[in-house]
Order: sequence, then C-alpha cells, then structure tokens
Amino acid sequence: MNTKFSKIFLGVCCSATLMASTTGCIEETFPTDIATDEVISSSPKATEALLWAMPAFMNNLGTLSSDYHYDWGYGSVMHVRDVLTGDIPAVASGYNWYTNWELNQYQGESYVYGQFLWNFYWKSVQTANNLIGAVDPESATDAQLGMLGVGLAYRAHYYLDMAQMWEFLPNDVVSSVNLAGNDVKGLTVPIVKDGMGEAETRNNPRVPREEMAAFILEDLDNAEKYISLLGSMSAKTLPDLAVVYGLKARYYMWLAGEGTSAEANGYYTKAKEYARKAITAADVDPMTKDECLSTTTGFNDINKWMWGVQMVVEDAVVQTGILNWTSWMSNEAVFGYSAAEPNIMIDASMYARLNDTDFRKLMWKAPKGTALYGMTPFIAGGGNLVDYASVKFRPANGDVEEPNVGAVSAYPLMRVEEMYFIEAEAAAHLGEGASLLVAFMKNYRDAAYTCNLSGNPLVEEVVFQKRVELWGEGTSFFDYKRLNMSVKRGYPGTNYQEEARFNTNGRPAWMNICIVQTEKNNNEALVDYENPDPSDKYTPWSE
Repeated sequence: MNTKFSKIFLGVCCSATLMASTTGCIEETFPTDIATDEVISSSPKATEALLWAMPAFMNNLGTLSSDYHYDWGYGSVMHVRDVLTGDIPAVASGYNWYTNWELNQYQGESYVYGQFLWNFYWKSVQTANNLIGAVDPESATDAQLGMLGVGLAYRAHYYLDMAQMWEFLPNDVVSSVNLAGNDVKGLTVPIVKDGMGEAETRNNPRVPREEMAAFILEDLDNAEKYISLLGSMSAKTLPDLAVVYGLKARYYMWLAGEGTSAEANGYYTKAKEYARKAITAADVDPMTKDECLSTTTGFNDINKWMWGVQMVVEDAVVQTGILNWTSWMSNEAVFGYSAAEPNIMIDASMYARLNDTDFRKLMWKAPKGTALYGMTPFIAGGGNLVDYASVKFRPANGDVEEPNVGAVSAYPLMRVEEMYFIEAEAAAHLGEGASLLVAFMKNYRDAAYTCNLSGNPLVEEVVFQKRVELWGEGTSFFDYKRLNMSVKRGYPGTNYQEEARFNTNGRPAWMNICIVQTEKNNNEALVDYENPDPSDKYTPWSE
C-alpha cells in the first residue's frame, strides 16, 4: 500500500473489519416528512442561498454516516449504478466499499447499502423543495423565477433517477409479487412536494410510472418556462435550458422502455426532438481527442460539459482526502482508494470490441501484446496499473500526490455527447438507419468507423458506443434496465473477480432497488409494498 494512501486511510479509522460490520440492520429512523415546514423568506438573497444549497449537496459527506466510505455524494451514487452493470469491474480488494453491490449481497430493505441511496435522494429532494416552496410565481422577480426553474429541474432530475432505480420491472429471477402477496410491477417511489404536511407524508404510497411521469413532466415544463430568466447567475454547476431539454430527452427514453409499441414510437420521436434541442442550445461541443486524453484536464474540467459537479478545497469531501470522486475514480491518484487497488477497469469484452482506431480506447491501459500497448498517455507512474485500468478521470491539474489539489476536481452530470447518442438510438428505434451514429463517430471519435446495421442490432450498437462514451458516468444502468439488457460478466478472458461473474437473462433483478425498512416505519402506505429482495439470487459463472 502506498504511503500517502496509508496515512489518510488510517486517519479516518477505516478497516476491512469495519466494512464487514456494515452489513447489519440500520436502527436509526429517517423521517419521511422532508418537505420543510418553515416559512422561508422569499427575498432575493434568501432564495439565492437556497439555490446554491442544491449543487452544494451534490458533494454532501455523511448523508447516512461518513463511517461508510461510499457516503460522499452524488458521484458515489453514480458509481453504485455503474458497478451494478457489466461495464466496470474492479480489482478484488479489502478496500472496496462497493463490493457488496457488485456481488449482489445485502441489497434487501434492512441494510445500509439501500439506506445510503434512499437517504441521499430524499435529502436532495428536500434541497429542491426548500427552494420551490420559497418562490411564489405570482410575486417573484425574474431572477427568482429563474431560480425556481433551477429548483424544478433539480427535482425532476432526482425523481427521474429514483423512478428508474426503484421502479420494479420484470426479470426472470425474482417475481414482482412480494412476500405480502402484492404485485409491485411498475411502482416507483412516493412523491413528496413542497408544502406537504406530516400526515400526508406518513401515508404516501408508491406511485405507478404514469403518475410519476406526469409529475416529472410538469416540473420539466415549468423549468423550461422559467429557467432562462436566471440570467448572469448561470453556471455549469446549475442546469440551464439546454440541460432541461436534455432531461426531457432522458425522460422520453425512459417512457419508451423497450420500444415495442406505437406509443413507444411517440416517445422516441419526442426524445429525438429534445436531444436535438439540447445539442443546439448547449454551449459546448463534443470533447476532442486532446481534451479527453489530457493528463491534466482529462474529464475534470466542468467547462467541457453541459452540467457537472465541482469540488472546492473547502468541501468536506476534499478535506477527507479519500472520500471523493478523484479518490474512487482516478487510478493514478496515489492518495485515493483506487490507487490502493480496487483499480477500476473497463470490461475486457467491451475493450476488445472497440476499434483500435477509436481514440477512446486509449483511456484504458492496453494489455501487453495488443496493438495499443504502451500508447495510453499516463501521468508519471501510471504505467504500473493493471490491464484495462482506467485513466479517463484525471486528478485536477494532474496532481496525483496532494488531495487538496488533485481532489479539487469536477465530474459530469450531463454531456452533449449523450444527446447525440439519445438522438441516434431514438432514430434507430424509429427505423431511420445508422446515419446519425456514423456521423457522430466519424466526426468525433473514430474516422474509420462504419456501421451497416438496422433494427435491434443497430439499437444495440448505439447503446454499446454510448456505454463506452459515458463509461464511469453513472448512466449505463438506466439503459440496461429500460431495454431489458443482460449483464454478461462471466466468459473466457473476463476481468471480473470470480464472485461477481454473473450472467443474467435480461435485466438483473438487482436493478430493482429495494425501499428500506426505516421508510416503512414512517410511511404506512409502503408496508407490504416493498420490492422483493434480489440478494444472492445468482450463481457466478465458472469455466
């Protein structure tokens, strides 16, 4: 173990023994009535404080407890979603706090893993509800209306995430009929709005996707109406009109699902429309080869994206040294967790499928004997990483030694590249061919790229290229789940650890996240309407 990591690690009193103890039941109560009951001043300065509380909470440390070293904000939630797919194996290690998600262990209602996700989202919704409830559209200034638009966009973003994560969708391992005999297929999460009273929140059922969809769309429509009034206060850490369009594109892709009906085609048409609107409205272009592979600003510069999260040196997550995005996502940062081996990697079969002419392939270490071996640009010492290890996310300024520099980084919430792939996938579902995919790939990623596919094979190819493009950015989970895609981690040459080599037939049962027991303790409408526990329902593949 390197010295820098060892000092920080011991300083926070973390150990493999403590990690093992986190599989016990949660005892504390997390109240459901998160909508504020206080009368909040609607003065411009007070509203502005509520505005900046939303991006600040993205970097929240210890939503549940900072003793759990995955509890460091939205970036960790993104990483959880990624390890639930077949795209991002990690070197087996006693330091990996995400192992139980990868191994599908302890995912039921009584464990800390689901509790972290639940706590983070509902406290995040509270930050949005606080602002939304503080602004009266009838008397607000234009600036306050702009802030209201931002609050609505944040709330829509969180509910769109939650709807997709907790909605029970069919799989071939766990029935949608739970132990109480209730069918929870299509149920999402409760809706908590600004101004709701305690009685309402304590008897607040999970809503079906149709009701959730209407709620999210209303927020997005109002965000679209107001958000441009924010004016000069706009920043990459806040969503703007282009981001609202992007959220609508994501929203319609979720509603389209597997795309097997005329109704789904209508949603794909809308998704394609809003993806193009987002591309047109965005003030950024797809990242270039030099920008992607830079050892100092590679995927740590918020100015290259539509929307992102920015750390500053004063943030508690930075001050910990190891409970932050850079620690977990940059294998080259010697102060971080990933450097201590849970090195994060791209799935070996994904890597092998990529063309050698695609520059994105250089964001992972090529195995010895392959065409690109030795061509990945490393920060000093990075060449010692394991095969397939990522160098996509660089420490800020390329500083691998000092967390107060290297961890003062950023990570993306939405990139314009995603919009190109949504547009191309929607077109593929609508039978429009591969022209949009080929144009993006040839212009921005691989000049030698060709594709003559159509129908479902074309859809799969678009989604594959999107998975590569957005690797590590927390989005592939949604594509796997909505499209009923199989996870395939077990095969000859796999780089997944033996215990995680699951092969599923369609979407994994573990992608239906469980509502936690503490929420049922405080919301009677959820009793007997929980998602069935998917833990330990799969057997690892073996040769």
